[in-house]
Amino acid sequence: MAGSRIAAMGHYQPSRVVTNDEIAQLVDTNDAWIRDRVGIATRRIAGDETVADMATAAAGKALANSGLTAADIDLVVVATCTSVDRSPNVACRVAAKLGINAPAAYDLNTACSGFAYALGTVDHAIRAGAARNALVIGAEKLSDVTDWTDRSTCIIFGDGAGAAVVTATADDEPTGIGPVVWGSAPEKGDAVRIEGWRPYIAQEGQSVFRWATTALAPLALQACERAGVDPSELAAFVPHQANTRIIDGIAKRLNIPDVIIAKDIVESGNTSAASIPLALSKLVERREVPSGAPVLLFGFGGGLTYAGQVVRCP
Repeated sequence: MAGSRIAAMGHYQPSRVVTNDEIAQLVDTNDAWIRDRVGIATRRIAGDETVADMATAAAGKALANSGLTAADIDLVVVATCTSVDRSPNVACRVAAKLGINAPAAYDLNTACSGFAYALGTVDHAIRAGAARNALVIGAEKLSDVTDWTDRSTCIIFGDGAGAAVVTATADDEPTGIGPVVWGSAPEKGDAVRIEGWRPYIAQEGQSVFRWATTALAPLALQACERAGVDPSELAAFVPHQANTRIIDGIAKRLNIPDVIIAKDIVESGNTSAASIPLALSKLVERREVPSGAPVLLFGFGGGLTYAGQVVRCP
């Protein structure tokens, strides 16, 4: 069976930048406290843009960067937990906006691990011969479900989208997406919630922090082992951008002092399913990681769910 690889990346963020000082006008906080607590300096907040609008913008850039056209795409997958509309799904709206004819199209919701889950399912579809070229997108408008009077959450979240074009590899070409390591801790599912008809996001921060910093590093190491890559060989580690203390905690346990650690959270905030493709796309755009170099992706969050794989940088 053919493997798959990431051919190109793209991302989109709203133009409005919200600083910590602006957040401090809404709740009792300040810039120093937010930076110390979660590591965020700014975040992007959408206006009239929908999840589908942002997903389309990111996907369009990835498609342009790949050298393929809409006619080449036969699968569209969108990871999101903040789409307001239940039907049509975001993937179908993206396909319509980009002029993609008759693709398989579905949305996937595992919250912050969504992009890694989506990448895993697309890799499986390509290996099974059910698709040849796919768009994999993480897109979130968390500002729609943020309570701007709740200091524990309103300092954290931002909006945006990231996308990858994933294609089948040739028979003589090494695979560019390693085996996925995924799973969940459903007994802890109440730790991150977006519940009800007009919901606000809520979370048990300390519970998530303890779980993330103790349980996830061994699973990330499994992803490296399954890909046949020693952690020391990684060019970059792109985890879900939850907060800098969690990122640093996992990286320390992976023992990768010479590896680039993505920290897009500083300028983008926590963008849930969009955070990994946003951060990876920026690394690629800035040419901070060589093409073909191994990169560990690892998402975790609501559910509680996790997923990760080693990919080759496009």
